[in-house]
Amino acid sequence: MIQPQFLKKGDKIAITCPAKSLKTPMTAAIQLLEAWGLEVVLGETVDAVFHQFSGTDELRAKDMQRFIDDGEIKAIIAARGGYGCIRIVDDIDWTPLLKNPKWVIGFSDITVFHLQLQSMGIQSIHGQMPSTIPDSTSSGLESLRKSLFGDELTYEIPAHPKNKTGNAKGELIGGNLSLLTACLNSVSDFDYLGKILFIEEVGEYHYTIDRMMRTLDRAGKLKNLAGLILGGFTSIKEDEPFFGWDAYEIVDEIVSKYSYPVCYDFPAGHIKNNCALIFGKDIELNVAKDIIKLNYR
Repeated sequence: MIQPQFLKKGDKIAITCPAKSLKTPMTAAIQLLEAWGLEVVLGETVDAVFHQFSGTDELRAKDMQRFIDDGEIKAIIAARGGYGCIRIVDDIDWTPLLKNPKWVIGFSDITVFHLQLQSMGIQSIHGQMPSTIPDSTSSGLESLRKSLFGDELTYEIPAHPKNKTGNAKGELIGGNLSLLTACLNSVSDFDYLGKILFIEEVGEYHYTIDRMMRTLDRAGKLKNLAGLILGGFTSIKEDEPFFGWDAYEIVDEIVSKYSYPVCYDFPAGHIKNNCALIFGKDIELNVAKDIIKLNYR
């Protein structure tokens, strides 16, 4: 996998808004990035509004392309998620990143971009965005800083009762479950064989979680994983009538036939303590009875 250069003080980081329009100011985010010694460059989409989007598809693609092509920009962080990346991903020329890789940061709808980069063999960062920075925990923000600047980053978290113990080594992939399913059999899809898959979700119904997980399984994506990590499954809606299983019970039933370790309740996703993960990087995942350890190799 291609690893972009880690940032250093004085580097430029661009903020663009490739999906839904912003509803909150980015003052806190800009102040934080500048406190890290970075020069912040704002895209045209930051103040743009077109229906629910941060500008037209053309403007959002143009904004992203501008920062991909600009050699002075060392990282691109999405201001927020929502919906919209899948509308523009194929209008963007990603190939310059093969010669001049740079970090692309975000989560939720930004999963579309993560998948595109993973399909090209380029690492990216699943982490806090300007819209979520004001509500983030200090540990979530520090994990993003460490990921960007190349500091040592390891995680140790308490065990969850549903965890399946074991040790796994492999490339970390994944993102939002809805977008993983939406990108199946597209140009952004790729082989999950031997990988450690991270998934998270927000605002879906229990039956849709069941359907998406079974869709991934029927597509052969879950069968040959090295390991599985579940982050936050937040604001999941109850079905009427009652579906009968919660999100973790759904996943547990579907992957119980596989032997790889499974980690539940990892601190990443639509939660305040959204800790950064570097997709495309090799990790070692140890799921023990009392503690989970995730180390980058």
